[in-house]
Amino acid sequence: MIKETLRTLLEHKRLTRTEAKEILTDIAQEKYNASHVVAFLSVYMMRPVSVEELSGFRDAFLDLCVRIDLSEFNAIDIVGTGGDEKNTFNISTLSSFVVAGAGYKVTKHGNYGVSSSCGASNVMEHLGYQFTNDESRLKKQVDEAGICFLHAPLFHPAMKSVAPFRRELGLKTFFNMLGPLVNPSFPKNQMLGVYSLEVLRLYQYLYQDTDKNYSLIHSLDGYDEISMTSEFKVITNKGEQLVSPEQLGFKKIKQEDIFGGDTVPEAAKIFTDIINGDGTDAQNSAIIVNAAYAIQCIDRSKSIEECIEMAKASLLGGKAKQVFKTLIDIK
Repeated sequence: MIKETLRTLLEHKRLTRTEAKEILTDIAQEKYNASHVVAFLSVYMMRPVSVEELSGFRDAFLDLCVRIDLSEFNAIDIVGTGGDEKNTFNISTLSSFVVAGAGYKVTKHGNYGVSSSCGASNVMEHLGYQFTNDESRLKKQVDEAGICFLHAPLFHPAMKSVAPFRRELGLKTFFNMLGPLVNPSFPKNQMLGVYSLEVLRLYQYLYQDTDKNYSLIHSLDGYDEISMTSEFKVITNKGEQLVSPEQLGFKKIKQEDIFGGDTVPEAAKIFTDIINGDGTDAQNSAIIVNAAYAIQCIDRSKSIEECIEMAKASLLGGKAKQVFKTLIDIK
């Protein structure tokens, strides 16, 4: 099947949703050799994935995944696609702890870095968090700390089987787009950052057919999160808006202000400094605003100004730090 699929793609034709689901299921089950898989991935580095194709890939992942039931918590996932090649510090991960510190439940989906030097999983592992797919343990973490971390390879055999090829390529593939769509706990709330306006529209088409509360984020200078270095676009169930840092009472910051370090220890030190309350004003502003939009995603009754104050109190008042400490201490 892979040869016929590659021929179809190389003739500039699209796959149907069913075809996309079948081919990715076969790849996950390691039915093809390495050169076939790399050729398949390479096609999507040269042309955009369609809504039908991405839907089919998502269907395959969700059919194959190890599902986890955390529905009792009405949680949110805060995640970026990655692939923006900006090498920022772990903004979505830190924002997740701030949101949990503000009293909301978070089921954070993440992975090791592929197109950046340090993904969320790299930092969490370095700081002592032990990954698990044991449902009772994850429920205990959400119940006691307000947050748990779902390390993608433990839930997605499909991701595991292509991980070596992604690492070797070291470039963004459509798997960057898939990760945020396939949280195995199926949270009802999701804030999702993407690296381009094109992908933003793609996600909008996908999410408007779901029952989720969603906030889709893109900073116009190319970040898959609210970078505070430019205006940013926010698309929700209720509509869309273009927002500047100044409108929220913050200063625009520089790209170097949110640099994430070149190694895992460097990234972990930045993470620890910020959560301990020793972040710079620029770093703190990025975390606070991302967390605020995540809070508003869960609770639409709150104004963004109220959400910003809640996020400030969580980060600067030590609540996020306590959440992190509690999570690491749970055995």
